[in-house]
Amino acid sequence: MIPFDASGDFHPVAEASELRRLAVRGAAATVSAQWLGLVLQIVGTVLLARLLTPADFGVVAMVTTFSMLLMSFGSNGFHEVVIQRDGISRFQASNLFWITSAAGLVLTIGFAAAASLLARFFRNPLVTPVAMTMAVAIFITAISEIHIALLKRSMRFSAVSANAVVARAVYTVVAIALAQIGWGYWALVIGIIGYALSVTVGAWWLCRWIPSMPRRGVGTRAMIAFAANVYGRFTANYFSRNFDTLLIGWQFNAAALGLYKRAYDLFALWESQLTSPLHNVALAALSRMNEDAARFRRCLANSLGIVAFIGMAVGVDLTLVGQDVVRLAFGPKWSESGRIFALFGPGIGVMLLYSIVGWIHLSIGNPGRWLRWTLVESAVTILLFVVALPLGPAGLAAAWSASFWILPIPAFWYAGRPVEFGVSSFINAVWRYTVASILAGLLTVAVIRGTLLWGPPPDVKVALAATVIISALFGSLYLGAVTLLHWGCAPLRQLATLLRELAPAGRPKRTAAESV
Repeated sequence: MIPFDASGDFHPVAEASELRRLAVRGAAATVSAQWLGLVLQIVGTVLLARLLTPADFGVVAMVTTFSMLLMSFGSNGFHEVVIQRDGISRFQASNLFWITSAAGLVLTIGFAAAASLLARFFRNPLVTPVAMTMAVAIFITAISEIHIALLKRSMRFSAVSANAVVARAVYTVVAIALAQIGWGYWALVIGIIGYALSVTVGAWWLCRWIPSMPRRGVGTRAMIAFAANVYGRFTANYFSRNFDTLLIGWQFNAAALGLYKRAYDLFALWESQLTSPLHNVALAALSRMNEDAARFRRCLANSLGIVAFIGMAVGVDLTLVGQDVVRLAFGPKWSESGRIFALFGPGIGVMLLYSIVGWIHLSIGNPGRWLRWTLVESAVTILLFVVALPLGPAGLAAAWSASFWILPIPAFWYAGRPVEFGVSSFINAVWRYTVASILAGLLTVAVIRGTLLWGPPPDVKVALAATVIISALFGSLYLGAVTLLHWGCAPLRQLATLLRELAPAGRPKRTAAESV
């Protein structure tokens, strides 16, 4: 893609009639790539869990808790401002490129210099060389962010997704190869650097644009202010979401952190696979509906219903079979991770719903409101962590689930006020799926309680049988409850229609006004 024309204006612009088609196509490509990436991630995680120890993962987690925040400087804020603005010139994009690149260089140097401080905080000398090496990935990532943002603005989500899948494959191959020859935690470190390098090379190859020298007076200041609000919100949210890792690494040891982090990664995986891929697609589509409030609310309610339909079922099912899944994936030495993951399960569905809050704030151009809400969210989450710390890693997992049940209603009330999307609209969109999942879960427990399927799996065969049987039973009961509460099969038809639209042969030829 060549993003700017001869006059310097951004030219791959979607017209109104193309918006739904491009949004659906982008969603299909993104979700498909995410699931392909998920397969690679599962293969890599399963093999690495058998080649490395919990302590290896724990040492790397101590460093990535901070390095991932710095690596996200450009992708959280600058991506959104490039996508959301009505127009952007090559001079503005060039200024943003030099800002993110310079910031990446400063953060790289600063993080490497702070490596010894991290080692003292975690009381683990291995942290120092790992942090100094990992710092390189910060700068490598920074120089690709504006290119990726321009691809997303033009709704080339299939290209962005393919690039991410290739990078995931690079990480998986490199990490497994090095782990097999005995590199230990260094296999993970080099794999992360390989991932960043692959993304950057791919972004520059896909977006054929060379930044010009910085210029004054092209309107960059407002864009920086927007990005700063978004990144400020991301930073506050990041610290609240990683405060548990800090507490465990500080209070316990690398092995305990490794066990907890495996469970947490499985928990967070669902957001990264189901709603995070759609974040930029939804932002690009909803941002163009600001002139039609009724259409905006209708699209938002439909999105919540689809996410609730899938998410609430996944959450309850994984609560029931979480220990079995971990036993199958990672082996017996990770059994404690299975117990922790089962406590994360009840929060998965509401976590997916909660992630949609950001779509509202950003699509209507209110990152400041999102930042203010995130400060409230962070305070509540951190308070729950502190209260749960005496219970150990399992207590922090339960605190996570509790936070996601406490926060959504006030979050949607606050986010929805500017567009008149109230609490009643949110509850009406999701309550039937919530009730259906709880009822189906309770009935499933009543059936399997007292059988060999109940409790920690003694071996792989029992774990596999329990996963298949319990999931099939729960799924049948859940679909029945959803049908009953909706007095028909409307949700199933809606999901089937969406799946047909996502399929290449079934994309609709209707206009955006007719379809949304």
